[in-house]
Amino acid sequence: MAKQILEGVSPTRMDLLETRKKLILAEKGHKLLEEKRDALVEKFFDIIEKRNQISKELDEDFKEGFMSLIQAQMILGEKKVEDASFLTKDIGEISFETDNIMGVKIPKMNTDKIETDLKPAYSFFETCSKLDDAKKAFSGLLSKLIQLADFEAGIKSLTVEIEKTKRRVNVLENNLIPKLHATRKYIEMQLEEREREDFFRRKRIKAILESKKV
Repeated sequence: MAKQILEGVSPTRMDLLETRKKLILAEKGHKLLEEKRDALVEKFFDIIEKRNQISKELDEDFKEGFMSLIQAQMILGEKKVEDASFLTKDIGEISFETDNIMGVKIPKMNTDKIETDLKPAYSFFETCSKLDDAKKAFSGLLSKLIQLADFEAGIKSLTVEIEKTKRRVNVLENNLIPKLHATRKYIEMQLEEREREDFFRRKRIKAILESKKV
């Protein structure tokens, strides 16, 4: 089955030059998009690996924190632990900014104004060390949870960009570039056919003129 050619193209030398230029640009664009796609995929799996690692760490940290919290509740009672939780100090605010990964804008949380190492506001005499352990464990979880959220945002944004880039690569690879090749070949064949016709026409005219001289 013959490949489709571009619409509105005439078999002229001007259109042939234009088609060749478009083909060069399309092939360069295709190469650049392939490189971008591969780099994005590499970055994607790098973030996936980091996300999986921090998720694993969070699972362990949560277990440790909840174990200390349960032990504190067993020692002090749930009511005292709950009362102590209301004395938690404000740790600050999270601001949002945009990170840039290979041209892909990714939302990122800024934690410069966050303080996680605050001293307990509750009385040490009315609580126990297990409550301190629980507070320390859960305070340490915050920065990792923010990192995890940033990784998830990065994964989501990169997934969208990778799919978009893959579609562009496929359009160039399976549609535009084959059409440009087919169009160039079509024009070249038409021009060659015209040149052959012109050659034989000139040859015939020359033969007729020479026969009349005789």
